[in-house]
Amino acid sequence: MEWYEMPVITGRHVRLEPLTEEHAEGLFAASADPATWTWLNEPRPRDVEDMRASVRKALRDRERGLRLPWAQLDPRTGEVAGTTSYYEISPRDRGLCIGYTWLGARWRRSGTNTESKLLLLERAFDELKAVRVGWHTNALNERSRAAIERLGASFEGVHRKHRLRPDGTFRDTAVYGMTDDDWAEAGPALRARLR
Repeated sequence: MEWYEMPVITGRHVRLEPLTEEHAEGLFAASADPATWTWLNEPRPRDVEDMRASVRKALRDRERGLRLPWAQLDPRTGEVAGTTSYYEISPRDRGLCIGYTWLGARWRRSGTNTESKLLLLERAFDELKAVRVGWHTNALNERSRAAIERLGASFEGVHRKHRLRPDGTFRDTAVYGMTDDDWAEAGPALRARLR
């Protein structure tokens, strides 16, 4: 089914390719900055084997149709920069979410995240004919929230005590959405920002 296909998608700042165990070493290197893990819902990997286990979990989620994980690569160097995914995929309702996203410190504020989201939004709205794309982030993560808002997504509210964090605390989740109607304006604005 087309909604669960994972093509390689290449832009100027990022190449998205289906995540494999072969990306584990590069992901571990990219995630060396402890700040990368501040807001994520999984613990920081201690070594490449921990990262490999995290990748295997993502691949099991893919097999079950729960998540489509991509590695984000620097197209100039081939280095792994991070990861991102589609999840909560619902062809029947014509919607999905984008998340499980992180980038290594070197690629932050480089255009990589913006272009990655643009490529995934183009696939969702233009190819799959989605009517809605959503995002979830820690309500306290101001940087992530600002990045989602810059995409043209609308803040829709907060799910209280929504996700259990690795330290045993619960996070409140800020929810954002973009519809196909919003995409008509957001798409050209994003493309203009990347020029």
